[in-house]
Amino acid sequence: MLLAADVGNTNIALGLFDEEQLKASYRLHTDLQTTADEYAWLVAGMLRTSLPQDRAQLGAVLASVVPPLTPIFEQVLAELSGSLPLVVDAGVKTGVPVRYEPPRDVGADRVVNAVAVQHEYGVPAVVIDFGTSTTFDAVNCKGEYVGGAIAPGLEISLEALVTRGAKLQKVELRRPPNVIGTNTPHAIQSGWVFGYVGLVEGMIVRFRRELGDELTVVGTGGLVDLVASETSAIDHVDRALTLKGLRLVFERNAEAGHG
Repeated sequence: MLLAADVGNTNIALGLFDEEQLKASYRLHTDLQTTADEYAWLVAGMLRTSLPQDRAQLGAVLASVVPPLTPIFEQVLAELSGSLPLVVDAGVKTGVPVRYEPPRDVGADRVVNAVAVQHEYGVPAVVIDFGTSTTFDAVNCKGEYVGGAIAPGLEISLEALVTRGAKLQKVELRRPPNVIGTNTPHAIQSGWVFGYVGLVEGMIVRFRRELGDELTVVGTGGLVDLVASETSAIDHVDRALTLKGLRLVFERNAEAGHG
């Protein structure tokens, strides 16, 4: 079995695999004030009915874009699995060449997504991850990670709008009843939801010009449903894509004798 953790700026995704099957998955809010002991208690509580009795059967893999939490989750995963986790960084075998300058600037989660999309859906492909930021990550027909684009995330954009607008108010994170808002909350929601849909659709058109018409578009991340439900431009929604990629990276390194 394998315990995978993806530590992001807003959420932490956890997944427990039995071979290729994702048996359980959970999300925690990212909090820099939470200690290793507190996180270990939270994670153990979530997985208490799923973890094997013999921890020697449990491996662990970690991707983190939050440096202060990386050693904390290394400790958490080590305590739960009884061995040091594989931490995905520039020295880890992924099977996906990175054509980004410099390669170390690419977040581990973005490379892991590239690994997963190639395995699950084929290439060329673009992964759109709706997280703290909205990232577009491109894998060409050769299976190479060639770069992408980064836009402000949905929640960050909305927070910035209502913070900087003196007469604007906080609104619920949901679709408005109509495109034409008849009150301020609905008008904000319309510009936010449908404006983001337009951004995504426009970026996909431009990615296709550079990667080809056979491009497969995969959406993931915590807010993917809000956008994917409003457009046919996203071919697949896979909320567990990053966790699947972590499993693949772990297996490739185990085969190479690094896991």
